[in-house]
Amino acid sequence: MVNEAFKFADEWGEVRDLVFQVLDLDLIEQLKSDPNQVLREVQSVIRNIVNSGGARITADESSVLASMICDEIVGYGPIDSLMKDEAVNDILVNGPYSIYVERGGILSKSDKFFINERQLLDIARRLVNKVGKNIDESHPLVDSRMPDGSRLNVVIPPIAIDGTSMSIRKFGTGRRTFHDLIKFGSLNEHMANFLVIAARCRMNIIVSGGTGSGKTTMLNALSGFIGEHERTITLEDAAELRLQQDHVLRLETKTGSDDGRGKVTMRDLLVNALRMRPDRIIVGECRGEEAFEMLQAMNTGHNGSMSTLHANTAKDALSRLESMIIMAQSELPMIAIKNYISSSVNFIIQVSRLPDGQRKVMSITEVLGVESGNIVTHDVFKFQISDERNDQGKIQGEFICDGLVKRSALYEGAQYYEMSDILEKLMFTAMGITT
Repeated sequence: MVNEAFKFADEWGEVRDLVFQVLDLDLIEQLKSDPNQVLREVQSVIRNIVNSGGARITADESSVLASMICDEIVGYGPIDSLMKDEAVNDILVNGPYSIYVERGGILSKSDKFFINERQLLDIARRLVNKVGKNIDESHPLVDSRMPDGSRLNVVIPPIAIDGTSMSIRKFGTGRRTFHDLIKFGSLNEHMANFLVIAARCRMNIIVSGGTGSGKTTMLNALSGFIGEHERTITLEDAAELRLQQDHVLRLETKTGSDDGRGKVTMRDLLVNALRMRPDRIIVGECRGEEAFEMLQAMNTGHNGSMSTLHANTAKDALSRLESMIIMAQSELPMIAIKNYISSSVNFIIQVSRLPDGQRKVMSITEVLGVESGNIVTHDVFKFQISDERNDQGKIQGEFICDGLVKRSALYEGAQYYEMSDILEKLMFTAMGITT
């Protein structure tokens, strides 16, 4: 059907324009709550256009076109069904005739398409307007959060060479728990219990991974074990975290006007959050100079704070933190930066989306300190990939536990929170040691 769209793009586009010229918009506004009535009204208008010689399209084409215009009026146009499909995580529009979706970690091309570039641009502008922003040639980029929580990114010509581009990261209807992640094979029960203990003992945790690897999902799962009596402040560019506790304050960054007025950065939020008497601070994603304030929070009594960042390994995550601190405090010597990081961060959870679409916790790494000018780490758990795939072509492997070192901060934390026996038993069991 996508190929047919190229063939009929001009004629279908002309019919669409005529439909919107003829439609009684006040009536349509009243009928919006009933898509079937809107569809009948659109079908009637298209019939009149065809009968009057205003267009040469077949009955089948008229039916498809009426449905597409109806979807545009009452929803998201051609991507309306994709927005409602719970199996779809990402919708990627590369111009009017190229739409990709991600299901289960795998990208595939959809058979959906827009009538033409004008329809795509109109729908994109409407979505952008819904979030209180504008997009035009002087402001061709918009990144925002949709009313349902989904993340929306729109790029229009002249920057988008092949037509308007939209990227939508859908906001899931359910909150994933460790039980769900174990069922999906993202980690095993020993790892989940270890992370529960780490969260309850108020370890500072960084979740590291690539785009779409499950960083926010992991952060949401971890946040479920924050105490009800604790005051938690979440800071995000686009609110995605779903904490279930009562005492949670959610803050979100804000883009400013053309001259920068009204802009609130992540660093602004962090500096202010430190004045709001938080027990824990959770930063949705750390990507710049705000890293200095985040580590400062972790190092000054706000134990149990958490954040995510983009990196491919735990070692890369530490390097990125070093670079981000230099952005904020360029005068600090490198050894001081390394000491600052090692005294602030306790654990790094590395998550990845494998080539077959699976999402895995590749390692849980403890940051131990600095020796000979280098940050010393230890992999408590890691996923070891096997050479052969299973019958379904999926990557196989096993989760291996190397245990905690004696000087681990978690041993001290577990003693303080009366979880030492539970932690020791878990480590023995995870390592296959019988007592």
